Amino acid sequence: MGLWFERKASSFLEQSIAHELANINEQYQRSLRRQLLLSHIYAGPLSSLSPDAQASMDSAWYEHTHALGLHFYRYSDAGLISFGVGNDYPLSPEMVSALVNGTEDVAVALLLDSGPLLITIITQGDSRVLVSRSLSEEELTRFGRSGFVERIRLVDSRDGGQYQIPVAGIGSASLVLDVSFGLRDVSSPAIQPDRMVAGILMMGILLLALGYVWIRRSLVVPLNGLMSQLGNMDPSASRYLPLSADGCAEVRHFSRVSNKLLAEIFAQKEQARVILEGIADAVILTDAKGDVLYLNPPACRLLGGQAADFAATSVSGILGIKPSLLDRFLKEQGQACKQISLRFAGRLLQCTLSAIEDHQHTRTGALLALRDVTAEERLKSELRRQAEEDAVTGLPNRTTFEARMKRLASGQETVALCYLDLEQFKIINDSCGHLEGDRMLCMVAKTFQSCLAPGELLGRVGGDEFGILLLGRSAHEVALLLKTLQQKLSMQVLESQGQCHRVGVSIGVAFARAPLPPVGELFKDADIACVAAKQKGSNQIHFYDDKDKELNYQRNAPKWALRIAKAIHNRELELYFQPIHSLHGGSPRKRMEILLRIRESNGRILPPAQFIASAERFKLMPEVDKAVVSMAMEWLAAHPNFWHDHCLSINLSGNSLGVEGMESFIVEQLQRNGIPPACICFEITETTAIQNRQRALDMLRSLRKQGFAFAIDDFGSGFASYGYLRELPVDYVKIDGCFVRQLASNAKDYAIVKSIHDVCSVMGIETVAEFVESQDIMARLEEIGINYAQGYAVGRPKPLKDYAPFPLRQPA
Repeated sequence: MGLWFERKASSFLEQSIAHELANINEQYQRSLRRQLLLSHIYAGPLSSLSPDAQASMDSAWYEHTHALGLHFYRYSDAGLISFGVGNDYPLSPEMVSALVNGTEDVAVALLLDSGPLLITIITQGDSRVLVSRSLSEEELTRFGRSGFVERIRLVDSRDGGQYQIPVAGIGSASLVLDVSFGLRDVSSPAIQPDRMVAGILMMGILLLALGYVWIRRSLVVPLNGLMSQLGNMDPSASRYLPLSADGCAEVRHFSRVSNKLLAEIFAQKEQARVILEGIADAVILTDAKGDVLYLNPPACRLLGGQAADFAATSVSGILGIKPSLLDRFLKEQGQACKQISLRFAGRLLQCTLSAIEDHQHTRTGALLALRDVTAEERLKSELRRQAEEDAVTGLPNRTTFEARMKRLASGQETVALCYLDLEQFKIINDSCGHLEGDRMLCMVAKTFQSCLAPGELLGRVGGDEFGILLLGRSAHEVALLLKTLQQKLSMQVLESQGQCHRVGVSIGVAFARAPLPPVGELFKDADIACVAAKQKGSNQIHFYDDKDKELNYQRNAPKWALRIAKAIHNRELELYFQPIHSLHGGSPRKRMEILLRIRESNGRILPPAQFIASAERFKLMPEVDKAVVSMAMEWLAAHPNFWHDHCLSINLSGNSLGVEGMESFIVEQLQRNGIPPACICFEITETTAIQNRQRALDMLRSLRKQGFAFAIDDFGSGFASYGYLRELPVDYVKIDGCFVRQLASNAKDYAIVKSIHDVCSVMGIETVAEFVESQDIMARLEEIGINYAQGYAVGRPKPLKDYAPFPLRQPA
């Protein structure tokens, strides 16, 4: 150790000295570079001065350079000339000649009797300037690290000590920086074995022996006792036995920690036992071979015995599980949990197999959790039956019918979906009660089922509505089958309360060939066809035809209703106008009827009859009428120059006449836009007024007081009598176009139109002829005395936004 320490100390000392010598040399070279830099800075102005001017150099420059210890000399043929006073330089001519020869800058050290000097020689213009500075020993010593370097001197190399740094000198002089360090060589004492060392060795051996004895008595023997107690411990013991140990504090601490761990293990074991015995499910624990290790009380009750009766018995033989399935689960790594269904003693059991693994993830057994799901499965089956079947007839309900229909129709060449709606069934429910109605439904279901072939589907899809799916039949065969079905149904009689009841059926058929359309589309077509069958009369059959425009309108009605609602919400409705011209020039106002259009994204205008019918079917007309009234009044408000000579005719549907708030909405829009009510005339159809007579009268009279005008549209197409006109507060009657189209060639139409005009003239009501499509019709209308004409002969519908005032027609 001593020799190693000595070598390490010597190596560290040598490295420190070498590093310090390099640092001192760097400091010395930095001092030389600094003096060269100062020489250039302060000698620069001297090159441009004459000798006389140099003699009278500013005293400030001299004082500054003198403070820095710098002395400046210029070399000439006469030798060195000093700048300043009293700076004679004791330098031999040979030395001077050796220094000033050449053009490069020179920095050297010079050792004189008076002390060391640093001399720098630089070139300024055409002359050489010599600068000297005294280099004291204190300044040199400051180059070294304080406390480590004791002294630094500039001496001849022959006078130096052990540590020298060569420096540049003049001529052949060999100058060095002699460095003296403050450390003294320390000689390490040689290590000599003696009695003390031998004594230390013997004492160490004695301590080792005592330590061995102490460790054996206090640690090894007590640990062996603990290991023996742990080895004799029974994992299946029902009582907790703590470990006991003597010895050192560490052994006692180990004993306490072990007892705490054993107590926690015993507590967890007791918790597991209580849980397994307390749960309602049967639990069986097996070993790696599949033999029973443990059964909880519910498992004993399930198996009908005691736990001891099944000990070491294969669980496969007890429960009837396939031995290969259990062996594969116990031996293969992977799925840690698996569920299987078992039947045991007439019960349905759900078994969950869970793997038991040791710390090396090796399966050491399995836990089987058994739950009796017999009652639960019966309940599920009953609920499934109730969810899929009709409670009255036992037939599939609509949801099940559609699901089975998708499966059965797949791959068929032809499919016929029949929608059957019973007739006179409501009479049975209302007069005899719902129980008798249910009896009738069961009779109908059996009748329908008897007519179907195996594989064809029958379901109850509504209250008194049934669905039948026929597969692989032609349209003619379908029609014959449905006729047979109607005949058999007509023979079914329900006797109740001394009366006999029968029902009929209207049938709509959607016949399709492969590739089949979606089920929802077939249902929609069959439903629409059934509606058409009911409109044809009682016990009728109607096949859906996609070329039937009326059926297509009904089929697309929901789509049009959604499109109308979207157009109202997004303000996509467009208003058109059609002029109504005076035939005799009696009215100063220009009249025009406001028409509603919806434009698709591709620019196509939707047919008004189609979407208006859809709006009426789905009760959207009040919202449509409000939108039209609002847009028309806003247009009038934006053109106040039309108020005095224009009148807009706006249609009001029958649904709008009875809607709560429609009247207040119209008045509110009138007040908001600030237009005169004389600019608005509301048109209502004759049939609408008859269907909603009292509500129409109340609303018309109230709005009439506000100043609005009213007209009956399509007059003559209904069954209204002329006396009805006395009750309606109307200003105009628009004669239906069916009487006007053939007016020029049909004497009956001429007489009807003339009679309507004569009656209205007596009552002070002006007449308007619709669908005026030729000049001949126009001439006959003028002959009759009709006040106004409207039609293509007068003007076609155009966008209201492009309206320009049209000239009044001059009478013939």
